[in-house]
Amino acid sequence: MCGIVGYIGNKEAGKVLLDGIKRLEYRGYDSSGIACIENGTLRYEKAIGEVVELEHKLNTNPIIANMGIVHTRWATHGAPTVENAHPHMDCRCEIAVVHNGIIENYDYLTSYLEKRGHIFKSQTDTEVLAHLIEENLTNNLEEAVMSAVKMIEGTYGIAVISTKDPGKIVAARKGSPLIIGIGDNEYFITSDVSATLEHTRNVIYLDDLEVAIITPDNYETKTIENITSLKKIEEVLWNMDMIEKSGFQHFMLKEIHEQPQALQNLMRGRVDGGKAPIKLGGLSHCEKDLLAVKRIVVIACGTSWHAGLVGEYMLEELARIPVEVEYASEFRYRNPIIEKDTLVMAISQSGETADTLAAMREAKNKGAKVLAICNVVGSSIAREADAGIYLHIGPEIGVASTKAFTAQVAAFYLFALHILLLRHKTDPKVPEMITAINSIPGKIQKILDREEEIREMADAYKDKNHALYLGRGFNYPVALEGALKLKEISYIHAQGYPAAEMKHGPIALIDENMPVIVIATKDATYGKILNNIEEVKSRKGRVIAIATEGDEQIQGKADHVVYIPDAPAVLTPLLSVIPLQLLAYHMAVMRGCNVDKPRNLAKSVTVE
Repeated sequence: MCGIVGYIGNKEAGKVLLDGIKRLEYRGYDSSGIACIENGTLRYEKAIGEVVELEHKLNTNPIIANMGIVHTRWATHGAPTVENAHPHMDCRCEIAVVHNGIIENYDYLTSYLEKRGHIFKSQTDTEVLAHLIEENLTNNLEEAVMSAVKMIEGTYGIAVISTKDPGKIVAARKGSPLIIGIGDNEYFITSDVSATLEHTRNVIYLDDLEVAIITPDNYETKTIENITSLKKIEEVLWNMDMIEKSGFQHFMLKEIHEQPQALQNLMRGRVDGGKAPIKLGGLSHCEKDLLAVKRIVVIACGTSWHAGLVGEYMLEELARIPVEVEYASEFRYRNPIIEKDTLVMAISQSGETADTLAAMREAKNKGAKVLAICNVVGSSIAREADAGIYLHIGPEIGVASTKAFTAQVAAFYLFALHILLLRHKTDPKVPEMITAINSIPGKIQKILDREEEIREMADAYKDKNHALYLGRGFNYPVALEGALKLKEISYIHAQGYPAAEMKHGPIALIDENMPVIVIATKDATYGKILNNIEEVKSRKGRVIAIATEGDEQIQGKADHVVYIPDAPAVLTPLLSVIPLQLLAYHMAVMRGCNVDKPRNLAKSVTVE
């Protein structure tokens, strides 16, 4: 959610840090701040609003240093103010701390520290860290940090500098991601690899309860018990082109258009020219466990939860295994029943979603095997799962997820076929099913080629304040996802429903000002969907239909029709969602919304 970047090396730290934190602006924030050690003195600046405001201050009052830390804050404790912006300092302004996460016992710690003479200047939970470190610091910063974090209840990803132990950055994590970038005589700390790709692709991932001590010449990792931990250097496969807009107005539009290639990347090496078997290398070591599975529980949040719902339909249809889809935030606070033959699937694009990670850990504590579907190699969920499927679709920068949704759905499809073949060895329908998924990228491209048609439709509805989305079967979760896309980037209130549920309440909302988006593809429920459209039209509702190519019957019933290529019902979500993504995007742009940085939202929700 918030962003952290740290740098130590031979370059001008201010420029490196600002360039890095700009790469993380997509994560969502409301203020920013920087701290560096300049000639033995702690220098810092803070600003409200966009990072450019911080940059203006530094242009007026430059900081000349070779090491420092920078942060973008998304307010939790305390309003967005200069005082509450990070970094936070101790009483003597000798220590600076930036922090992602939430300190749950900060009230107790604040009271404890105030009784010991510490004076607080902000309303944040983070400031207690600066004072705790001050309380423990003599001349060894890492030992003071270790002592301080042992007193913390909650989550943290922190980077700390101090004039009392200069030439060093100390980082620590618990529940909030931190990555160490290893460059050429320079080192980086970041909460997201996008910030350092310009400088290095060699990284190490800190685990929970680990500390990194970084100097200009070296780095060292330890546990918070001061025991050395050896870390493997890994190479990030993303490159700079992947985190640029490449001529598109917004990252979201770029990522919508990347979906044909993203799905090809996902399937490369996993499906062999339309033939079985499915090759999922991340599952090869657990096939015996997969054969024993009698029930699957999917845990996810937001768009990943919608993908999980499509996955439920796919797994039950193709693999004939009962599936439940749970909000991770609810699952973790219940006492769920996990039996030895229950498989838990954690779905997260970033692999760092706090509720999903906590729910996964709860499931593992109850003895479940956990399989992850995620996109970021080396992420916490990927590393802690027993097995997994990487999406391999490159970074998704836009806050409103698009290509990750279609990739997650496609991954579920491959997983369902994999389970089917594990259990039955062969199935005469599988080659046809693989051929069908291989055809999807080309069919998505056909829809993208009709973007201007969808943009014109968006212009007709951009001033509406409400919308209903209806779908049945495999496309009910797509209705939910379409509604989510519209409200999160255009701020239009939208709600998705199973089409049959319209008569159980939502029909009361329909009038001439209510656009109703109906997914009406040719499948077993087509006749029922047509009846639902008639019910909307009889109440003067405006209907936008997502229909199958060649369907002339729908034209006389809907006000607007967007056609998608024909596909097996199980795969239609990969097609029907594309017009909904484009519709939401263009309506938001026409309304003047900041599509890549919607208000109050962050790309990766790493705090509760």
